[in-house]
Amino acid sequence: MKPVNESESMEKEEDSEVKSLAEFLMTHHSEQLHSIVVSPDPKLHYPLYIDFTDLLNDNSRLAHLVLAQPTVYLLLFDRAAFWAHKIVIKGLKFGEKGVEKKFIHVRINVCGSPLECPETFPSIGRVRVKHRGILLTLKGTLIRSGAIKMYEGERMYQCRKCKHVFPVHPELESRNSITLPSFCPSQRSKSCEGTRFDCVDESVIRHDYQEIKIQESTQVLGVGVIPRSIPVILMDDLVDIVKTGDDIIVTGILTAKWSPDLKDVRSNLDPVLIANYVRRTNELKADIDIPNDVIMKFKQFWSDFNDTPLKGRNAILRGLCPQIFGLFTVKLAVTLTLIGGVQHVDASGSKIRGESHLLLVGDPGTGKSQFLKFAAKLSNRSVITTGLGSTSAGLTVTAVKDGGEWMLEAGALVLADGGLCCIDEFDSMREHDRATIHEAMEQQTISVAKAGLVTTLSTRTIVFGATNPKGQYDPDQSLSVNTALSGPLLSRFDIVLVLLDTKNPEWDAVVSSHILNEGESNKGDHDEDLGNIWTFSMLRRYIHFVKGYFRPVLTKEAEKVISSYYQLQRRSATYNAARTTVRMLESLIRLAQAHARLMFRNEVTRIDAIMAILCIESSMTTSAIVDSVGNSLHSNFTENPDEEYAKQEGLILEKLRSFDEFSDVNIIEGLSR
Repeated sequence: MKPVNESESMEKEEDSEVKSLAEFLMTHHSEQLHSIVVSPDPKLHYPLYIDFTDLLNDNSRLAHLVLAQPTVYLLLFDRAAFWAHKIVIKGLKFGEKGVEKKFIHVRINVCGSPLECPETFPSIGRVRVKHRGILLTLKGTLIRSGAIKMYEGERMYQCRKCKHVFPVHPELESRNSITLPSFCPSQRSKSCEGTRFDCVDESVIRHDYQEIKIQESTQVLGVGVIPRSIPVILMDDLVDIVKTGDDIIVTGILTAKWSPDLKDVRSNLDPVLIANYVRRTNELKADIDIPNDVIMKFKQFWSDFNDTPLKGRNAILRGLCPQIFGLFTVKLAVTLTLIGGVQHVDASGSKIRGESHLLLVGDPGTGKSQFLKFAAKLSNRSVITTGLGSTSAGLTVTAVKDGGEWMLEAGALVLADGGLCCIDEFDSMREHDRATIHEAMEQQTISVAKAGLVTTLSTRTIVFGATNPKGQYDPDQSLSVNTALSGPLLSRFDIVLVLLDTKNPEWDAVVSSHILNEGESNKGDHDEDLGNIWTFSMLRRYIHFVKGYFRPVLTKEAEKVISSYYQLQRRSATYNAARTTVRMLESLIRLAQAHARLMFRNEVTRIDAIMAILCIESSMTTSAIVDSVGNSLHSNFTENPDEEYAKQEGLILEKLRSFDEFSDVNIIEGLSR
């Protein structure tokens, strides 16, 4: 036991620190304190958000103490907030009514401060013992979310001998069990040394309590590195503010707790982070920085290609998977899929997705997996998996039992929410597993009812699949027969491209020449200069910029073209109920909007509508517009794409004009506005 004078000096020092912290809160966060004071409910737990940078600039000594001893100084900060809010109550203006609160918690945001360094902001896989006891920040994806429980944070006991009342806190390391002291902890000159204590009635302070698990992002990991995870404890106002699949940044105190007692299993101390501050980063795309000078380069690029816009577009497309020669149709489809259209929400709240889905069906060695990997790198958030190694639980969500409690653990589609989910070897999935992703692709949600857990999770993701045909591809058979995929599943893909490795001597000569001369440099070549402009990082920034900046709206001319083509498909002899439903109309609108974004426009014109039609035509084994569909594998970049487009436009418009009833544009007004 410490001497009395030493204990008193520590109390005076703590009071001094509390006063300094309270002055900081009064100076920089008086508005938050005022809003807390005027809130009516005194029993709620109120957060008070501060920036670590402000504390560092105001009082660097206290900032360093909060960093080095957060267990002590975060409690002092809470005391300071409570004291400061009582001062605010006394200073209220006449007519204002303030209510004294019981619980105020200071939440420290370290983002943008010097604490964003490897020592205090490591990856989850690099958390070590040296990080224990300091203010630590971790970033990851929420993969598991537990139920909200009640946690006993403090209980008051009274010594039977001297009647001294003292608080007892649960020990996290021993799984929140309460251990009473061996003798009375009173700080009197002569200790009573009592050993028997009684619990004070109605003295228990309870907190909301939730355990979650976060996993480091696969985007920052190398090949063969297993993503690590760590449990996080949320309390009071932090519970239930994030959901499975969210990207979050958590600041807190690293500690440890004993693992559950299991038969024949050795108990260990598992690391756990007690959260002080949680922030969702789903909408924050900080890892893709787009400076103003880069945006000016985009505008200048389109200004240079004002007279030949499609040539400029093709220059961008050449930067996609440059190691693969040609395949213009595939590169255009991949780019439009990554950019996507605009989500539409009607008056009743029904949503029509803006994300497009793409399926590549082709012979082995046609570059399908290369496109999947390159698209995953371009996307801000992506998950790659294979059909052979994925079950329905691995793609959607699975129920796991942890410590006697059932929890939901996110699968690939949930983890890719807001990004891209690449599924290679799509044909290797079982039919039951394929059926589970129907809702995720169209409604962009996953309804779960497992182990008594009933919920709905968000899957606003692009699905990019690749599959081999079932045996030798037969052009006379339907796509469903050739791929062994059901019609309802195929109809959910906006574009389905078939890549057949057929014999074509001219194409073989061009490809072999390109591969053999790949290492040689072509000085003075304009295409080479364009390739240098659209590097991987520039292409990634461009796709991210046009997705966030443009929300294209269909013009009347574009609506007329799309509506006429849709009616033509419905009436043609090649009518296929699985492919020419309203979903096809929605796909046309999405692809037209994506093409307008690619062309750096906020308006969908006739050229965008016709390019969307050509993409849909490429998805069909037989065509109602183009006499020869051709093989997507042998599609190449033309020297004069604008002239080539003029010919295609004339052909398509001539076919559409054969329909005198140029339908009501009302058919698609509800989908496009």
